[in-house]
Amino acid sequence: MKIFKDRVAVVTGGASGLGRAMALRFAREGMKIVLADIEKDALGRTEKEFENAGYPVLAVRTDVSRGRDVDALADKAFKSFGGVHILCNNAGVAPGGTIWEQSEKDWEWTLGVNVWGVIHGIRAFVPRMLEQNVEGHVVNTASVAGLLSPPGMAMYCVSKHSVVTMTECLHQDLAAFGAKIRASVLCPAFVPTGISDSERNRPDALRDEKAKSPVDLQREEQLRHAVKSGRISAEQVADLVFQAIASDKFYILPHQRIKPAIETRMQDILLERDPTNTLNKR
Repeated sequence: MKIFKDRVAVVTGGASGLGRAMALRFAREGMKIVLADIEKDALGRTEKEFENAGYPVLAVRTDVSRGRDVDALADKAFKSFGGVHILCNNAGVAPGGTIWEQSEKDWEWTLGVNVWGVIHGIRAFVPRMLEQNVEGHVVNTASVAGLLSPPGMAMYCVSKHSVVTMTECLHQDLAAFGAKIRASVLCPAFVPTGISDSERNRPDALRDEKAKSPVDLQREEQLRHAVKSGRISAEQVADLVFQAIASDKFYILPHQRIKPAIETRMQDILLERDPTNTLNKR
């Protein structure tokens, strides 16, 4: 994709973190921005910041786990700006815990946002983007957790592995169709954002009243520390995303030092050996 000025970018999870950084990066290229987020107050603040900076922006409160919300988001984006050229399915949550201790509500919340959010985004936007018959790009935010399988992260890994393969298949389908739209999958490691506190946006109907075990609490604290200690900023990741769109690059791995762990997992598969705990190898 080469033309950005006056084009339109839609970013879910756009009120904070990686989503906000990507939206700001696109806005600086002269794009019109559609911000979608479930967090009403943060969405309003970010919308105001963009308006004060003189960026054309539309903010739409959206629960990406609900198909009707994403359909409404698409309707408002196309009606307001006349088209959509970049779609970033970025909204996500990051639960942890031992796999057999996860409840049905835990799985419903995680897969609803991380997997169905991407499914709804593709379904609601890509057909209309294809009809435009102009260059476009879809960026799906996965994680290095979509390329690894460490302990204590089953739900998150299941959801992010789904996003990786979904995006790979999207790439193949677009290529087979001869589409002018390209796709990328973003697989960062730890970036200082609010992802470790995603429980703040969990719907009441999907909350569990069970007490968390000492191990769960320890892992949550470790995750918060790891996220806060991330050495690559959201702004740096956003710049890499923009570069990938401009150069039609598919895999976006901001944290290059994670590659040996990914290679170890691939070798486990090819050599048909037991999975390695790659966290212990770092």
